[in-house]
Amino acid sequence: MKWRNKIVLIVLLAGFAGLSLFTACNQSGKSTAGANGDTLKGKITLSGAFALYPLAVKWAEEFQKLHPRVTVNVSAGGAGKGMTDALSKMVDLGMYSKSVSPEEQAKGAWWIAVAKDAVLPTINANNPVLADLKKKGLTRQKFYDIFISGTIKTWGEAVGNNSKVELNAFTRSDACGAADMWAKYLNNKKQEDLLGLGVNGDPGVADAVRRTPAGIGFNNLGFVYEMSTRKIYAGLEIIPIDLNGNGMIDPDENFYGSMDQVMKAINDGKYPSPPARDLYFVSGGKPGNKLVQTFLKWILSDGQKYVTEAGYVTIKPEQISTELQKLN
Repeated sequence: MKWRNKIVLIVLLAGFAGLSLFTACNQSGKSTAGANGDTLKGKITLSGAFALYPLAVKWAEEFQKLHPRVTVNVSAGGAGKGMTDALSKMVDLGMYSKSVSPEEQAKGAWWIAVAKDAVLPTINANNPVLADLKKKGLTRQKFYDIFISGTIKTWGEAVGNNSKVELNAFTRSDACGAADMWAKYLNNKKQEDLLGLGVNGDPGVADAVRRTPAGIGFNNLGFVYEMSTRKIYAGLEIIPIDLNGNGMIDPDENFYGSMDQVMKAINDGKYPSPPARDLYFVSGGKPGNKLVQTFLKWILSDGQKYVTEAGYVTIKPEQISTELQKLN
């Protein structure tokens, strides 16, 4: 979709550094009631995870079309910011892309799952051992030895050939769900255990890998695939994960050709979880604002039709029912 392209273009033009704030708001300036005498009005504020930001913008746009006197402001700055802003009540809802910890629960965090996403290992399209990577993939242990132990330092060591090209690993400098989930996949580690040059934001990591032939990083689904074509963004490639550890990518492990193939693999449970995971809205206690409640109920009902279109995976009907009960 064009709106996703515009979002990424805006981030690219900003240089991928220090960019945290975006706004999706009602630009009509209308103060009249909406269709069928709609009188819903007010402002909803969201901040947080880059992983959820594009979908939240889409939801904001569509909700404002239904309710012209409602403004929904959305800013991206990482999952950590989303949780902090929500707990301090700086925003109505925080966008969060990892499990809510017991410590956060003790501080009053309330959460609701709204969609699913996944983190994918990314490399430059001109990687020196691309053909071997496509054929063999990498096991979880090899990713561990790149990002955690640091014992794999060259691409030859990664794929088992004589390449002496050194790996350039990139990780996230901002507290985020993508890094947390990627580290959790690597033998239950934490974001601070990840090796590599820290880069701010999902777009920042994608750009760093795109500019570095020997680069390796990890990105959320929506920053790997281009929405209008559902294909991988130019300059990027994905390292297939050798799930069964047999040293080659079998046909049932080769599902990275398009966004829709990966989404199906996530939905079917073929892609590991983590790094596949639920995405959440969080707040400091159950939202008491009727407008926010209406927005969340719409997201879990009619708003779900935009999830797949936006490049995410819908949560299953039984989970939607459970999440809706949290609002009652």
